[in-house]
Amino acid sequence: MPKPIEELTIADDFMFGAVMRNPKYCKPLLELVLGVKIREIRYPEPQKTLEERYGSKSVRLDVYAEDDAGTVYDVEIQTADKKNLPKRTRYYQGMIDLRILERGGDYKALRRSFVIFICAFDPFGKGRWVYTFDNLCREDTEIELGDGATKIILNTKGYVGEIGAELKGLLRYMGGAAPETAYARELESVVAEIRRDEKWRLDYMLISEKLMESERLGRHAERVAHARKFRGRFGADELAEICFVTPQLLQTILDAIDAHPDWDDREVAENVDFD
Repeated sequence: MPKPIEELTIADDFMFGAVMRNPKYCKPLLELVLGVKIREIRYPEPQKTLEERYGSKSVRLDVYAEDDAGTVYDVEIQTADKKNLPKRTRYYQGMIDLRILERGGDYKALRRSFVIFICAFDPFGKGRWVYTFDNLCREDTEIELGDGATKIILNTKGYVGEIGAELKGLLRYMGGAAPETAYARELESVVAEIRRDEKWRLDYMLISEKLMESERLGRHAERVAHARKFRGRFGADELAEICFVTPQLLQTILDAIDAHPDWDDREVAENVDFD
């Protein structure tokens, strides 16, 4: 079950995305992380319902913005260590490039980009606040590939490395500590406003319902996958137990698989009444 909106913090996807949709709060974050001044940032697409983030792998980015120089920024929150962070950064970089190419149509259209993950854990176990990755030549690390893609991973549990007090305060706040800096206190104030705002509360309720429905469908798709995989290897009653369904529902699933051999497990689950 999703948390009540009253319990959401800046480290929750919904809250982080809601706060950072305002350039007033997103621009300082990027400036703190990159150590540069940005004249302005903009969001290249009109805001769509946040529920688009959930569903298939074509998920929506948490925060996708561009600055006045055309540099692209993707900022993601990662609260659970699923041991897949490097591949996730690769995937999100690919999403950014595809988004740009859809509009530009040529490799020359690819622009400077930063994929930034703020993690509530240390993904590399070295204690660093910040891990920055650029593509360098292994034989001569003075040679950069020059593809314009940088990945930055921030660790809210860090203790190694020299970073500014404002960035350290932000990371500590995003890791669950009380806000200690002016910027962190400002973010906490906005979080409190969003918790009380009726429009945001409604958006969050709709997204929570969508998420629960997606999770329910995922569980049903797993049952379909088991039915497909173990069919013929077990008797009907035993297979029904493996799939956690009744024998009658199992037969309905198998009939749907036979009737629509081009459907994947999720499509079968969407068209079978599990209730």
